[in-house]
Amino acid sequence: MGKKKQVKRRHNTLDIVAVLVKERGFLSIILLGFVLAAILVGYGQAAMWLGFFFAAYATVANDSIQSLGTFIESNQDKKWWLLWLYIGGIFLATVSFSFFYYNGDVTYQRLLSADGVSDYPHPDTFNYFQIIAPLILLILTRLRMPVSTTFLMLSVFSASSSGITSVVSKSLSGYGMAFILSFLVWYFSYNAIRKHFSQRKMNGYWNVIQWLVSGSLWAVWVMQDGANVAVFLPRQQSWWQFLIFALTIFFGLGLLFFLKGDKIQKVVSEKARISDVRAATLIDFTYVILLIYKLFISTVPMSTTWVFLGVIGGREIAVNLSRNKAGMNHKIKSLKMIGKDVSYAAIGLFVSLALASGANTAIRDEIISYFVPLK
Repeated sequence: MGKKKQVKRRHNTLDIVAVLVKERGFLSIILLGFVLAAILVGYGQAAMWLGFFFAAYATVANDSIQSLGTFIESNQDKKWWLLWLYIGGIFLATVSFSFFYYNGDVTYQRLLSADGVSDYPHPDTFNYFQIIAPLILLILTRLRMPVSTTFLMLSVFSASSSGITSVVSKSLSGYGMAFILSFLVWYFSYNAIRKHFSQRKMNGYWNVIQWLVSGSLWAVWVMQDGANVAVFLPRQQSWWQFLIFALTIFFGLGLLFFLKGDKIQKVVSEKARISDVRAATLIDFTYVILLIYKLFISTVPMSTTWVFLGVIGGREIAVNLSRNKAGMNHKIKSLKMIGKDVSYAAIGLFVSLALASGANTAIRDEIISYFVPLK
């Protein structure tokens, strides 16, 4: 028995070494990022742009699963640059409208209200935790964890814990609404959907509908989550700041499509029949309706990741419950899959609170007083 444990331990060690060797390029970049953050943390403009460039890639890469994941998965036969120009063009149009309409604010007032007050003020000097927040997001993304970018990025800039709790409250309600709506849509229409989708020949109009729905979803996502990148920049940007902001993310999207979603795309591809354009369109349509509703009822930022997980989770449960031939193994597997996604999102929330505590002493004191009330 002792020899078996030693062999198992040796294999585990070799597996860890193999992973480290395989990821040495990524780990080197992350390590360099931590070092640069430590060097530039005292230099306002340099720290601001360093954090922005980290956030630009990290946010787009992590959130590809929710806003672009089904679009990428169901268009594997299309040229990557064609998908990029379509999605990139929508991004430029969306942020440009906000920039002109809101006088330099590209976030649709997610970070700056009409009276000029912000729960996420732009810091005069950046601290180390604010700059490394995108690096933490990159690490979690590499581990294929669909964590909430909103929690992770905005929490370190929040002026008080109320800014965090309002985001958490809106996001949790969004998850619940998404799960219930998606479950009802797929459970009660599953037989009709299966009968229609089982036909091998698909009408060409489905591709047109999917591109329109996916484009609308992407535009609404930018209105909600563009704040996660713009939080590093002044709340009202100058012309040259806007150009750097817009073009950096535009070309970052090009890299994302070239890599076909990268590692985080597996969160979408492992779900049932997502590669079917018709199924992907229905998922995105449910998702965009919820985002539009949440967009207009409040300007409080929201975790679109949690809403997306609700949409995917509700569908996965409904599909597996509706399958007449599906045994308990399929149902248990879907429950485990959903549980894994939610647990990863919860880990992201915990990491966000930890970073917020390190970045803001007022938040740290509030959290400590909540768990350890003063006598």
